[in-house]
Amino acid sequence: MDLKTIEWKANAIKIIDQTKLPRKLEYIYIRDLKSLWQAIKELKVRGAPALGVAAGLGVYLGIKDLRVKDFARFLQQLERIIKYLASCRPTARNLFWGLEKMRQAALKNKNKPVSSIKRIIFTEAQKIIEEDRSACRHIGYYGAKLIKGKDAILTICNAGALATIDYGTALGVIYRAREEGKNIKVFACETRPLLQGARLTTWELKRKGVDVTLICDSMAAALMQQGKISKVIAGADRIALNGDTANKIGTYNLAVLSKYHQIPFYIAAPLSTFDFSIESGKDIPIEERDKKEVTGLFFKRPIAPAGIKVFNPAFDVTPHRLISAIITDKGIIRPHYKLNIKKILDI
Repeated sequence: MDLKTIEWKANAIKIIDQTKLPRKLEYIYIRDLKSLWQAIKELKVRGAPALGVAAGLGVYLGIKDLRVKDFARFLQQLERIIKYLASCRPTARNLFWGLEKMRQAALKNKNKPVSSIKRIIFTEAQKIIEEDRSACRHIGYYGAKLIKGKDAILTICNAGALATIDYGTALGVIYRAREEGKNIKVFACETRPLLQGARLTTWELKRKGVDVTLICDSMAAALMQQGKISKVIAGADRIALNGDTANKIGTYNLAVLSKYHQIPFYIAAPLSTFDFSIESGKDIPIEERDKKEVTGLFFKRPIAPAGIKVFNPAFDVTPHRLISAIITDKGIIRPHYKLNIKKILDI
């Protein structure tokens, strides 16, 4: 793909500032941890796989100029950096997965000079980038097998190139299907309150020449009722051992509607999104965000009375029984999820 969401460039973390899209494609260079923390919190960089990369590069950004030579002091500073980055967003599993990979890279090489460990951590961060690139293409390969020639696919939020390195999970399935010559249509939910579907997914798909139609979130049921949707594909931020899946708020709505209208509902996510430490979605932490996102962030004037109480969870959890299959980089996982997740992901 011709779009890189995040990379190491000019001794800094280079990202697309996604808060400026679709009006402007702007890159920013992040040179300190506080700026990275803020960029993640403000969704300048977002999407679970991209946050895994941000974690890896962020740890290197934090340790590269440390002036310590003994491992004990180095590890102390490394743990401080990891704890700080882990505090920015609680739900996306890939963020914590990336941080843990950096910790393990250091611990496995504790007998080497600190200067060597720094280079190893940078190499490990680069490996995450390549792993994401490969994983997304494998997801696309497996997922495209589920797509027919004239399917109309509904998606929510943004699970494309902007949420990964350069290809996507849910949208990666769409890109691969298109590459195989399948003439498909996409309907993108606007995805209130931050409008990732309207701002990011439509921009990305239009840029790639995909036939995409934007809808308000509340229009999905009517489209299904009219027989205009043949499949639903969403990304994921964390998947429990039983297949329960956290994704952008509104995904659960689509899963319930899909079940009622007998439409296949698919989740697309890499191995790094699975959390093998939790049994079910009840244990997935759900981020709650600022009420201003609901009451007026993308409007010139507030759209609600001053002082109104707001409930603004960023994610919801779709129970595994509503998911037709989970498309991963290791293959397609179908129910019984608790058995097949372990089998296909080899855990």
